[in-house]
Amino acid sequence: MKENFLHFVWQHQYFSKQELTASTGESVHILHPGSYNSNAGPDFLNSKIRIGNVEWAGNVEIHYNASDWFAHEHEQNTAYDNVVLHVVWKNNKEALRKDGTTIPAIELKGRVDEKLINNYSALVKAKDVIPCQSSFVQVAEIKKVSMLEKALMQRLQRKAEDVKELLDKNNKDWEETAYQCLAKSFGFKVNNEPFLRLSKAVPYKIVKKHCNSNLQVEALLFGAAGLLEKNYKDDYPNSLKKEFEFLEKKYSLSDKKLNESEWKFLRVRPANFPTTRISEFCALLSTVPHLFSLFTEEISYDSVFQKLSPTVSSYWENHYIFDKEVKRKPQQMGKASVYNIIINTIAPLLVCYGKETGEDSYIDKAVRLIETLPAEDNAITRQWREVGLVVKDASGSQGAIELYNNYCKTKSCLWCTIGTDIVNSSWNQQL
Repeated sequence: MKENFLHFVWQHQYFSKQELTASTGESVHILHPGSYNSNAGPDFLNSKIRIGNVEWAGNVEIHYNASDWFAHEHEQNTAYDNVVLHVVWKNNKEALRKDGTTIPAIELKGRVDEKLINNYSALVKAKDVIPCQSSFVQVAEIKKVSMLEKALMQRLQRKAEDVKELLDKNNKDWEETAYQCLAKSFGFKVNNEPFLRLSKAVPYKIVKKHCNSNLQVEALLFGAAGLLEKNYKDDYPNSLKKEFEFLEKKYSLSDKKLNESEWKFLRVRPANFPTTRISEFCALLSTVPHLFSLFTEEISYDSVFQKLSPTVSSYWENHYIFDKEVKRKPQQMGKASVYNIIINTIAPLLVCYGKETGEDSYIDKAVRLIETLPAEDNAITRQWREVGLVVKDASGSQGAIELYNNYCKTKSCLWCTIGTDIVNSSWNQQL
């Protein structure tokens, strides 16, 4: 028995209220259980409880043992002074407020259906990676769709919070924030942090002054990345190096440069080398005058793909790194890379912008854009497929990834509509 199960029982009032009596001996009538509080303080806020002939408006605190009130030192915390009812599994000790007054308690032991307890116990004890694996197919499709939509929005909101953090640090400058987010996405999983540091070392306001010259933009970013420190045979890197020597002094960049060792080349495909991605990023910066317009204007996969695949400088048509000429296919960002940028950069930016401006249309645009992409194929989505979950597009696969990481792995089944359906089910006899 865990407290989160008791939260679930109280929130949905899944217990017998016949002859419900408080520890004070007075009858108890629950008029409203209150709103679940995920932050510090009492578990449920703004509850309405009638105890005896008096109607109370206040908060409810829930514990397995009533003595946990003192174990958690609530009697010393004024935030709990407005608790009007103590809901416990075992009422083994009288709870007191800071002023010494008694808090009425009700005991749930013996009032909860054994089947509900057994279903919940089977879920949390399940050894499968997805706890509800054996019962999943029996859950109504509408419950699954509803939960995937909820998980998708939670995932977008969480990523939008990361954007908001950057936005606040950039004094609400959306162009600078879009530049940093896009830079990070060009690093993908392996080099995203060095790319983000690079974008902070060379602010977008500096880049914009040179966006009509791809050579100068490359000099700025390759130089600040710490990738122009060697003596080169080829003319092109030497030209970049000479240009950066001037720009470095002009913008006082010497103490902001990254070290070449911060970039990961080992076990990375040449198409994803930092040098390759920086050259692509520079080409984009040289062709798009206002980065944020990439996200706020009417966009589609095709338009994003076109803008994210500008022509790189001729040197990179036959090089992955400086001084090493190779035969390579025409440079163009792959579909998977564009999908990644849409999902992890553009959509969160749109959601953040929608929340900041109060324009929900941008949040809707983010969801619609993700819905145009194919479902992802990875270890998590394949696991779901084995269970019987079929998703049609990236909105479904993103929801499935979030559901797996933040509900299944942590066994937060009681906050999942699929899990609660199974816990409540009469058909579920064995998980």
